Amino acid sequence: MIYHITSREAWREAQVKGEYTAPSLASEGFIHCSRPEQLAGVIREFYADAASLLLLIIDEKRLSAELRWEAPAHPNSTAEPPSPGDRFPHVYGALNLGAVLKAVDLPKSAGGFALPPDLS
Repeated sequence: MIYHITSREAWREAQVKGEYTAPSLASEGFIHCSRPEQLAGVIREFYADAASLLLLIIDEKRLSAELRWEAPAHPNSTAEPPSPGDRFPHVYGALNLGAVLKAVDLPKSAGGFALPPDLS
């Protein structure tokens, strides 16, 4: 499984359109995704100020678009540089809804967003 962080509104729009596209698809050519162990760092780095988040759980075998495992693509990040083997999944095209197994609300508390305990 791979994971993508988005908003409830963007996910609702995708269900109307029949596919999900993130702003990064137009600006960078792909949709950013993560492995389970990468999610907490991605949320801290890029979504700490968000009011609410939705986690898309994606079966990469069901993707109709190309999936590439690549180095992080955020040169302005303040996070520690990843190790050379730390690759992220990038989806090069619209995300077909059939690849999304589940959309999970991420609750926010004073300590930040809570990830589901059963991510694998």
